[in-house]
Amino acid sequence: MAIKLMYITNEPETARIVEQSGVDRIFIDLEVRGKAERQGHIDSVKSHHTLDDINRTKEALSQAELLVRVNALHEQSRQEIDEVVSRGADIVMLPMWETTDDALHFRDMVNGRAKVMLLLETIGAEHAIDKVLTEEGIDEVHIGLNDLHLQYHMKFMFELLANGKVDEIMDKLKNAGMFCGFGGVASLNNGLISGRNILTEHYRLKSQMAILSRSFCDMSKTNSLDEVQQIFDQGVKEIRDFEVFLTQQPASYFEENRQEVVRKVNEIIKGK
Repeated sequence: MAIKLMYITNEPETARIVEQSGVDRIFIDLEVRGKAERQGHIDSVKSHHTLDDINRTKEALSQAELLVRVNALHEQSRQEIDEVVSRGADIVMLPMWETTDDALHFRDMVNGRAKVMLLLETIGAEHAIDKVLTEEGIDEVHIGLNDLHLQYHMKFMFELLANGKVDEIMDKLKNAGMFCGFGGVASLNNGLISGRNILTEHYRLKSQMAILSRSFCDMSKTNSLDEVQQIFDQGVKEIRDFEVFLTQQPASYFEENRQEVVRKVNEIIKGK
């Protein structure tokens, strides 16, 4: 099965192009509470999307699902979730949760009106996941490498892939039958660790979803929607073709790639 690809944008025209290229989910990101404090020192995507973007983007889509990341739990979470659902979110994602109670409180607030996705990106959530996986009503779990590697005081988010931490968490999720994935992927030949290497890791770990990273299509460097169309048409096709190739490879291919990722990560860490 092809990995579900997700792309973060609040521009309806871009969303329409992305959908037509074969991306499965358009991602609206409302998370602002505490994010600048946590990630201000790293080069991560910090969105400034609004509730109105949900309506505008939903109207532009004909088949892709609309994923909305809300803020971490706070006093107004119920109102925020109600608003997000009423505006058309198909999937609601909770970031920065810490406990089983957090996950279940979020599930209860969504109340079956959309898919419930937990973003596992804290050490607390990692410790709670065994209990969470015994509960009903959690539809998906995505491992967030940016914040989780910061919690572990690591230098580079893919250290979590190189040291086996992602393997450990993914094993738990897959054994529980959870729809799951981790991090993101660049175009096949771009990224500090190439998209080719990372996509191969997704297949080794039986990941079912990935976010297309900013480097896949950096909107700050594109000049027109025609250019965006070309980038997505070519880039998504290359990913899909490579996925077909990966389904035909022996276990030794994936082990060799894993070792290459470990080597590249260690080289990057030494340079930081």
